[in-house]
Amino acid sequence: MSTEGRRDVRTPVTILTGFLGSGKTTLLNRALQDPAMAKTAVVINEFGEISIDHALMTASDDTIMVLENGCLCCTVFGDLVQTLYRLYHAREAREIDFNQVVIETSGLAEPSPILQAFLSEPTLEGLYRIGAVIATVDAVNGDHTLTEHTVSVRQLAVADSILITKADLLDADKRAPRCDALKARLRRLNATAMIADVDNDLIDPIQMMRPSNADPRLGLDAAKAWIDNAIDHTHVEHHQPAAHAHSHDDSIASFSLVRDTAFPREALELLMASLEKHLGPSLLRVKGLINVAEDPGRPAVVQGAQHLLHNLTWLDAWPDADHRTRIVFITQGVPHGELEEMVTLLDRIAQRTAAARLRAARSGDQAETSLHRPAGQT
Repeated sequence: MSTEGRRDVRTPVTILTGFLGSGKTTLLNRALQDPAMAKTAVVINEFGEISIDHALMTASDDTIMVLENGCLCCTVFGDLVQTLYRLYHAREAREIDFNQVVIETSGLAEPSPILQAFLSEPTLEGLYRIGAVIATVDAVNGDHTLTEHTVSVRQLAVADSILITKADLLDADKRAPRCDALKARLRRLNATAMIADVDNDLIDPIQMMRPSNADPRLGLDAAKAWIDNAIDHTHVEHHQPAAHAHSHDDSIASFSLVRDTAFPREALELLMASLEKHLGPSLLRVKGLINVAEDPGRPAVVQGAQHLLHNLTWLDAWPDADHRTRIVFITQGVPHGELEEMVTLLDRIAQRTAAARLRAARSGDQAETSLHRPAGQT
């Protein structure tokens, strides 16, 4: 059955991230006032002993749930997962009604473990899908925050959209150069994100909260857009020299593994396991289409965060004539040169190991055949 045009019944989830004071709650309040957001369930994570943010929500009701006194990245496989299950079952029981979820993270949380939860929990992944990751950054303090707080760098590095807030608080004569410099720094951190001022008349933050990101499993056009955008931007990013050195910024690296030859399934499994072992928490995000030798007509889809793989999904066909394996990695703490060298080396080892195991298996089969060959036959 073709996936082209297939309707996705999973509930889309928008993750709203950004450092302390970057304007997440203000943006969310603004969005919830729009009638288009009426059927939105909101999950708010607060770090502290007293819940404040949910009291500021203009649409506070039973669809707003608060995870208190904890960093969301620490409770992601506990409270968050259970909260999402409760929301789903409450909707099934007709106690509440919603058609999308917005998760506002604590300013001290990073979104990668949240992304990983949706990719690694089979039941959760069957009910919800990540629609978009939106990050806010403060135009007044953003540059200082990025220099001093590594978690803010990680928040921005995995975002699909980055919105610059509080630009109106800058002196008029300094506003344009300050914002341009901040955008240039953000572009070096994240080559694929849409970056814009939150008050730009051409930008609709409310529409951005309504998840519309391409899901590679829903159709060939979506799959093509999903991987091409990431590959094109990471290739451009590798050739852009950084104008200034920033300690945390320089720790973010992206690398695209592009292979013309197909992966034997065993080599792919060995490569993924090795990358997970060696990169681990350093892996912020990964996405890719993979040509598997045993099934050349259907590409495997890989996407994950931090720990790499828990399962593969498959498309029914390639989205275009390009059948190369294309995998994009975004990491922190692994310089680009080392990342490229590591991926290339692990790829080579995986290929050789798989080939050696195949030869051994064939030799074993031949020996077994010889043992059972009737006497007198050669």
